[in-house]
Amino acid sequence: MVEPLVLLPGMLCDSRVFAPQIQALSPEMTLVVAPVTEGDRIEEIASNILDTLPRKFALAGLSMGGIVAMEIMRRAPERVTRIALMDTNSLAETPQSAADYEPLITKLRAGLLDQAVAAIMRPEYLAPGPDRTAVLYQVGKMAENIGCAAITRQARALQRRRDYQATLRKCHVPALVLCGVHDGLTPVKRHEFMAGLIPHAELALIQDAGHLPTLEAPEAVTAALRVWMKQPLVLQRRVVAE
Repeated sequence: MVEPLVLLPGMLCDSRVFAPQIQALSPEMTLVVAPVTEGDRIEEIASNILDTLPRKFALAGLSMGGIVAMEIMRRAPERVTRIALMDTNSLAETPQSAADYEPLITKLRAGLLDQAVAAIMRPEYLAPGPDRTAVLYQVGKMAENIGCAAITRQARALQRRRDYQATLRKCHVPALVLCGVHDGLTPVKRHEFMAGLIPHAELALIQDAGHLPTLEAPEAVTAALRVWMKQPLVLQRRVVAE
């Protein structure tokens, strides 16, 4: 029996960021979407999520959700049967990049949600084309649902996050590292680096997507997740161009 698949959304996003995958995969497996909003540190968010999950589960995180996934792997590796890291970053913030969150937090505290969302999810982070506007609109609607207070906590958590390189080196479960080739926020080279840290990880590059491939190229992402969920053993690392 296939283990439950836990999906962790990115910053600003709720379960709708995985809507195409939920629709396609729910007949085949149990899916759980866990919010990444409960806590102002990555460690706290991960701890809160772990308290609600089955004893064993597959784990897939997008963007900030990928960072939380790495923290879950760090603290409870015996519970994670496989891991997928999508358009994310294993490195800690630099002092400068951590400071760059402060103007964003100021906007959020002032209730300027639209301005904050525009600063966090810029058009150039997504693939060019007619679907970019629609995806940005969806992000705005999800951010409205989450609200300024929760997004402020997300910003603080990202600002303070740790480095997960050591965690990835210790990963010995089936691992998928996936990235949209047009991702202007966490580019392909960062994912090549992460895949190189994980023994036998598979690197999947999604051609017609940027930072939110689950919405930009949903069929390609679903196909990659389906193959990863069926993978019984980790044999070798290869690059898959979708």
